[in-house]
Amino acid sequence: MTKAVLGIIGGSGVYDLPGIEDVRERPIASPWGEPSDVLRMGRIGETDVAFLPRHGRGHRLSPSDINYRANIDVMKRAGVTDLISVSACGSFRQEYHPGFFVLVDQYVDRTHKRENSFFGRGCVAHVPMAHPVCPLLQRRIAAAAVAEDIPHAVGGTLVCIEGPQFSTYAESITYREQGYDVIGMTAMPEAKLAREAEITYATVAMVTDYDCWHPEHDSVDVASVVAVARENASKVARLIARIARDFPAEHEPCPVGSDQALDGAIMTAPSARDPGLLKKLDAVAGRVLNPA
Repeated sequence: MTKAVLGIIGGSGVYDLPGIEDVRERPIASPWGEPSDVLRMGRIGETDVAFLPRHGRGHRLSPSDINYRANIDVMKRAGVTDLISVSACGSFRQEYHPGFFVLVDQYVDRTHKRENSFFGRGCVAHVPMAHPVCPLLQRRIAAAAVAEDIPHAVGGTLVCIEGPQFSTYAESITYREQGYDVIGMTAMPEAKLAREAEITYATVAMVTDYDCWHPEHDSVDVASVVAVARENASKVARLIARIARDFPAEHEPCPVGSDQALDGAIMTAPSARDPGLLKKLDAVAGRVLNPA
């Protein structure tokens, strides 16, 4: 069995995680470049945790400037087995009001400027993404939300746009008519990279606004997003603390196979693989590339 280590990536408004004990800041070098910040390692209860602010402390990085590959790589190197992504988002549903949490289970990727895979020329791999969220981890988050009396919904689709601009009215109406539930700028390629790294993954989408479709609400702006995100941060701290206190000591195998995603995924013959790329993949794909 593998020891469970819980990773948390904090989005807008979540730049720290109160309640971590025995905190140590751990800079971890990644062959994929600089991560958003140093990892804050410690424990909550008996659970080892690793926290990373996605935008960096001080919110230095826009969604397009985040080094998603480095962020996931350092989580893998830190031993993270289960990763909770906390992201601010806009809502396309009347009942998903600001302050509401949506535990999404599907994503639509509308980004276009980001490196979205660890693999490529010299080592090609295709991982399954039909079910990008681990249902076991999602259920644990939902149970914690119930215990902490946090308004939430289980399930939903998040459309991830490039940003950093907010949507036009036409885009907002289109996404709503297509049946998407929430909109954000950071879930992709993060979820794809976590799957390639065989890290169990789930998103907590914190609603901060109604995007710009709602006729009775002003168009989304930074001031409104920041105000609600700050209010959500205390709920996130309670939620993560509850999850960590109840988290199993050993990693639970994911029923959709996220922790075995590379089984049979690599297409490139061993003799044709690029040694330089293989070296960079030592943490992400070491289980299948170097089974010894």
